[in-house]
Amino acid sequence: MIKKIALLGASGSIGENTQHVIEKHPDKFELFAIAGCKRYKKLAAIAEKFHVKHVAIGDQKAYAEAQRSNLFSGDTKLYCGENGLSELATLAEVKMVIAAIVGTKSLKPVMAAIEARKDIGLASKEILVMAGKFVMAAAHKNNVSILPIDSEHNAIFQCLQSGNSKDLSKIILTASGGAFRNFTLEQMAKIKPEDAIQHPNWDMGPKITVDSSTMANKGLELIEAHWLFNAHSNQIEIVVHPQSIVHSMVEWQDGSVIAQLSPPSMTFAIQHVLTFPEKFTGVDKPIDFTKMFNLEFLPPDLNKFPCLRLAREALISGGTASTIFNAANEIAVDAFLKHQIPFTGIAKLIEKTMSALPHKKAESLDEVIDFDDTIRKKATELI
Repeated sequence: MIKKIALLGASGSIGENTQHVIEKHPDKFELFAIAGCKRYKKLAAIAEKFHVKHVAIGDQKAYAEAQRSNLFSGDTKLYCGENGLSELATLAEVKMVIAAIVGTKSLKPVMAAIEARKDIGLASKEILVMAGKFVMAAAHKNNVSILPIDSEHNAIFQCLQSGNSKDLSKIILTASGGAFRNFTLEQMAKIKPEDAIQHPNWDMGPKITVDSSTMANKGLELIEAHWLFNAHSNQIEIVVHPQSIVHSMVEWQDGSVIAQLSPPSMTFAIQHVLTFPEKFTGVDKPIDFTKMFNLEFLPPDLNKFPCLRLAREALISGGTASTIFNAANEIAVDAFLKHQIPFTGIAKLIEKTMSALPHKKAESLDEVIDFDDTIRKKATELI
């Protein structure tokens, strides 16, 4: 039976790689529904190529322009805004929802999909950082699988298949270190937005690439790993691995370490999620072990990358501390890309925001969402 896919974030890099996997296996998958925020022209091109009849556009202005554009065929149904994303994610025909919208905009659609008992391929790590307690509880209640698409968490998921979770010693998250891992603090203070959106190994969007260069991305992944794998903070270690070949590792109590390796392409993790538990021919070529290459591992410099320290502090603190870290980081990265704060100001703004707001226990998802808005307003004031 062909698995019908709803792809939230179809116009981004994860979306593009998901399309490559679907193209590789047209007898196994159908791109049934797609969604994006503003890039409706790209969504129209995807809809035409894959014969998609359900398209959601998150931004209302872009939705109105799309309606007037005549780019979509007459039998294509357009959905608008957050409610439209949720409606698309819960279509009866959809078997799996790929959540690849940057930030927390996919939280409500993902929650709706979980309530509708759709399996989730999760690339939007921010929703677990913001509201992991409620997302994972809903998934458990509805017997829904949340399969990680982030290459690191997908690697951990695969490595954990080799043993029993009760025998886990620690999770080892690998990080490329970004483009500035060898910079001094003085050099980092002079980094410009146009430099920070270039990654040495991966092809990603601006926000994720900046997160990689500050290592806030690895901080988000630290918190995500806690929720996905029920791991304590002291069970999660981060190491810098510049080659991005070993995507992560797990260490068992007997001292043995299991690692997952593949070239730095997201098609490997995406295909694993789409085909799990089966395996099929991949989109990209695997590693050629007959050719020489090096694998390096070293500890991260917390003085140069304070976002890592702040993320771990947020995880240990609990409650809404992780929500503050995530929202403040989004505001800080946006401000940096707009030349409002320096590169080193990103971590400073996160720390100030974390200090200015209470780390409280949220009793409901609505409370988290309301507090997230408060955080963003406070971080904007602090700029």
